[in-house]
Amino acid sequence: MVLDNLGQSLRDAIKKIANASHVDQKLVKEVVKDIQRALLQADVNVKLVLQMTKELEERALSEKPPAGMSSREHVIKIIYEELVKIVGKPKEIPAKPQRILMVGLYGQGKTTTSGKLAKDLHKRGMKVGLVAGDVHRPAAYEQLSQIGKKINVPVFGDPKEKDAVKIARKALKEFDGYDVIIFDTSGRHSLEDDLIKEIKDVAKTVDAENKILVLDAQTGQQAGPQAKAFHEAVGLTGVILTKLDGTAKGGGALSAIAETGAPICYIGVGEHLEDLERFEPDRFISRLLGMGDLKSLIEKASEVVDEDKAEEITKKMMSGKFTLKDMYEQMEMLQGMGPLKKLAAMLPGVGDKIGEQDMEKTQERLARWRVIMDSMTEFELDNPKEIKSSRVSRIARGSGTSPRDVRELLKQYDMSRKAMKGMLGNRKMRRQLMKQLKGSGFEAGE
Repeated sequence: MVLDNLGQSLRDAIKKIANASHVDQKLVKEVVKDIQRALLQADVNVKLVLQMTKELEERALSEKPPAGMSSREHVIKIIYEELVKIVGKPKEIPAKPQRILMVGLYGQGKTTTSGKLAKDLHKRGMKVGLVAGDVHRPAAYEQLSQIGKKINVPVFGDPKEKDAVKIARKALKEFDGYDVIIFDTSGRHSLEDDLIKEIKDVAKTVDAENKILVLDAQTGQQAGPQAKAFHEAVGLTGVILTKLDGTAKGGGALSAIAETGAPICYIGVGEHLEDLERFEPDRFISRLLGMGDLKSLIEKASEVVDEDKAEEITKKMMSGKFTLKDMYEQMEMLQGMGPLKKLAAMLPGVGDKIGEQDMEKTQERLARWRVIMDSMTEFELDNPKEIKSSRVSRIARGSGTSPRDVRELLKQYDMSRKAMKGMLGNRKMRRQLMKQLKGSGFEAGE
C-alpha cells in the first residue's frame, strides 16, 4: 500500500468521526488537527495543508448533509473530496498512435519506467517500439534491451553512437509503421545547460505528442521545482511519479507536482514491470483512507483470470463438485493478481485490519499448499476424501513438508467446500449465481 504512514494516520482520524456519537465543532477541529499533522509528516507543503484544512473545517461546520446521509458520513465525504483536490487532476495516455519522449534526471527510474509504460500500451493493443536514447550512461542500452525482451517489445539503439539526435532519426525510420514509439533520453545529476540543449534538440527531432517527466517520489517537495524547470524546457504534458510504495515524502511530491499544473499520468508502486498504475486521484485517496478500490481490483482480476476456467469452477460449485484441483486453480488465479497486501488495500476496510505479518504468513501458507498439491496424484486431487494416513505421509515426504501441513491443507479444503455448500443452500444466492450463468448452457435445478 502506497504511503502507509500517511494512510494509517488519515484512517485513524476518520475513525474518530465514524465512532463518535455525534459531530460537533470540537470533534471537527480535533480531526482537522490530526489531518494537518498527518499531511505535514508526509512532507506536504505547509501552505497547501493550511489552505486545504481550512476549507475542510469550514465545509464540515457549515454544510448540511444531503438527504439520507448522516453528519458523520458527510464529514468523511468532505475529507475525501478535499484530499482528492490537493493531489491534482490526472492525465491519461491513450492507446493511440503517438510518440512519447521520456525525460528526467539520473536515478529517477526513467529507463525502467519507459519499459513499464511500453508494457502498459502493448497490453492495450498498441504496436510499441522502445528507443535507447541515453548516450551518456554506459549501461542504459543494455538495461533497456533486457527490459524489451521481458515485455516482448523491440528496442532500437547504438551503444557506440554519442549523438542522441542521430539515434532519434534512425529510430523513426526503424519503427516506421509502429503505433507508439517511446524515446528514453539522457539524464544528468542536475539540470545542466548541455542536458537542456540535448533534450530540446531531441524533442524537436522527435516531435512527440507526449513529453513525460519521470520523478522519484523521494524527491518530496523538490519535485515541484524540477517539474517546473523541465516544463519550461520542453513543455511537459505529464509526469510519472516513481517509487511511491511507502516513501515518507510521497505526499510532498504528489502535491508539489499538482501545484505546477503538470498532470500526473501514472504512479510507480513497485520494482516489477507491472507495478505501474494509472493515476486516478479518487481511487488513490479512496485506498489511502481504507475505503478500498474495487474498480481496480476488478480490472486486475480481468487481466489475469481465465474467464472460461472461472466459469467452469463456478459450474462445479453449483453442482456440488469442488475438488483440490479446482482449489489449486483458484489459488493460481489469486497468485497472478499480485501480493496479498496490494489486493487487501483494494478491499474496503480490509487493508488496515490485516497486519503485515499476517499477510506474509498467509502468502507463505498459500505457497506451501501449492507445493503440497504438486506432490499429489491426479486421483488424489480429484478425490480428496481418499487421502488417508499413508497417503498423507507420502505427500509430505514428496513435498518436503510435514504431515501436519498436509492435514492443514485438507482441513482448509473441507472448510471451503462446506462454506460453498452452505452458500448454495441459500436460495437467494443460488438464484443470483444462476442468473450470472444464464446463457452459458449450464442448468441446475432449484
